[in-house]
Amino acid sequence: MDRHHRFSQKMYRSTIGQVGAVYYPTLAAVGLPANLVTVVILSRGKCGLSKAITRYLLAMAVADLLVVITDVILNRVNDLFFPTCFLDYTPFCSLKFVLIYAALDSSVWLTVAFTFDRLVAICCQKWKWKYCTERTAAAVIGTVYVLFSVKNIRWYFTYQPLYVIDNVPWFCDVKLSFYDSAAWVMFDWVDTILTPCVPFFLILCLNALTVRHILMASKVRRGLLAQSNGENHLDPEIQNRRKSIILLFTVSGSFILLWTTHVAVFLYWRITQTFSYQSLDDPFYIALETGYMLQVLSSCTNTYIYAVTQTKFREQLKNMMKQPLVLLAQLVN
Repeated sequence: MDRHHRFSQKMYRSTIGQVGAVYYPTLAAVGLPANLVTVVILSRGKCGLSKAITRYLLAMAVADLLVVITDVILNRVNDLFFPTCFLDYTPFCSLKFVLIYAALDSSVWLTVAFTFDRLVAICCQKWKWKYCTERTAAAVIGTVYVLFSVKNIRWYFTYQPLYVIDNVPWFCDVKLSFYDSAAWVMFDWVDTILTPCVPFFLILCLNALTVRHILMASKVRRGLLAQSNGENHLDPEIQNRRKSIILLFTVSGSFILLWTTHVAVFLYWRITQTFSYQSLDDPFYIALETGYMLQVLSSCTNTYIYAVTQTKFREQLKNMMKQPLVLLAQLVN
């Protein structure tokens, strides 16, 4: 265990490690309460959103909360402040990675599901009333959670003990077969293609179709209004459409921006067969860690997106922040 401890200490003495030593605890301190507040507010259903949209946003908030707990707190922060604890027993360590990847996959694919739901609602009026329902949203969300939980069970068998002391297995060391076996290599490619390469492609295409439809529909509608009224007035329908897509594009755009580095590093890793780095100041290692930092940041941004883009969400947030003060005032009086 001394070698593992020395490596952890050496890692956090590097430049990128020192950044991470501040970054991850800060992310945990901000992301945990932000996602908890989002879950509570969306659970109340008073944000002026449809029940289907609320279901998707709530499910995304829960997935992001799980990412913060498992990936940021139990993984990175734990390594920073508790380099050796019960979480480092190999069975617990392996289970931790199963939960991390399941939460990440669920968060990503729920973003895709939300984007597709908005495409149907905006572009396919015939299917809107059948597909964009609370029941359908619940079925899609349940399928995503179950499917990616089962898919990531294989990570439990990817690791072996780094040490065995008094018959107790410690830490997680990737089996050599993960790099050498054709089956594992193929599974790893499929895994990263599914998350986040395919979501990248799908979100870009779905948003492009949505924008194209909105621009065409808005052009036709403005033309009809100009003919009937003789001049262009502010159209409430166009204004409502504009507001509805702001939420869609900010959520999906944030995902694309924050995952881009991670995808680029993975492609470089596989194409060049770069499975190791020379030192902790190696540009590849720095790019790897930077991509990871941006990736986990995506689990904390949606709360602030809602606060900026949704008036009623801001109102609910203000009311929630006022409640402790109101209760305190009542107790004093």
